[in-house]
Amino acid sequence: MSLRNPLAKARGLGSAKDGTAHWWAQRVSAIALVPLVLYVLYLLVSLAGADYATVRLTIAQPVNALLLILFIGTAFWHARLGLQVVIEDYIHVGWLEITLMIAVKFVYVVLGLAAVIAIGRIAFSA
Repeated sequence: MSLRNPLAKARGLGSAKDGTAHWWAQRVSAIALVPLVLYVLYLLVSLAGADYATVRLTIAQPVNALLLILFIGTAFWHARLGLQVVIEDYIHVGWLEITLMIAVKFVYVVLGLAAVIAIGRIAFSA
């Protein structure tokens, strides 16, 4: 006796064995974002009203640059995971779903790299 839906058998569909890992990745990234967001808010508030040179020198400190890069990477990864779920749940046209998934991954990689390069340029040129 099988517990699979007859329609799933007919289509050859079954578990992709990836849902739990995706769920955990979203939760872990959300938990990691809590202290990172608090840190970034603290940094922004402490730099409010500071001149350009002070902001550059603050971001150029290794700990600040590293935490900003971790924030960018974690935030973009978390956002990509969230958009993937939205696309999978609400887009039911095969080619459009694949196209959107590729576009989302591409956009987040490009934006993430641009942010890391910007932080690197500030950190290494100050």
